Amino acid sequence: MKSKYIVPVLIGAGIGIALSSCGGGIPDKAKPVTNFDKARYLGKWYEIARLDYKWERDLNNVTAEYSLNDNGTIKVDNKGYDVKKDKWEESIGKAKFVKKDNIGMLKVSFFGPFYSGYNVIAIDTEYKYALVAGESLKYMWILSREKTIPESVKAEFLIKAQDIGYNVTDLVWVKHDKTN
Repeated sequence: MKSKYIVPVLIGAGIGIALSSCGGGIPDKAKPVTNFDKARYLGKWYEIARLDYKWERDLNNVTAEYSLNDNGTIKVDNKGYDVKKDKWEESIGKAKFVKKDNIGMLKVSFFGPFYSGYNVIAIDTEYKYALVAGESLKYMWILSREKTIPESVKAEFLIKAQDIGYNVTDLVWVKHDKTN
């Protein structure tokens, strides 16, 4: 009797894995930046704020560094200081553009074939400050090339995030008080 359930379960699991590995989603009201300049986005960014989730829980001094891989994908090097474990953590991943490389809609993977949406939804003309949406309203980041962000940019990003549907009162404001 049990064997008749194995095939449907395996098919369902396969479909679930295939769908989750596609990644590249974006919240309904969010729009990725167009005329995105990949070359200007590369380099080091400081995480100013985020909606917390298990992979970054208890991390401060978080940075992300983006560089080009030989195959055209983008290397993602995330670092942060785990305040509970009292040690630095690092995750290396890769990002690919979902559509064209001049649209700020990417998918990022830190775990083999599984990708998540990474969408640049606001960026200033100097590429110093960025607002990034994940694939759902559970994931959002405010990034800066410096350890701080001007209040005017912060206010603009928070309004945009709220208009999309993010609960900005849940943001974790990241401390930058250590060097790696």
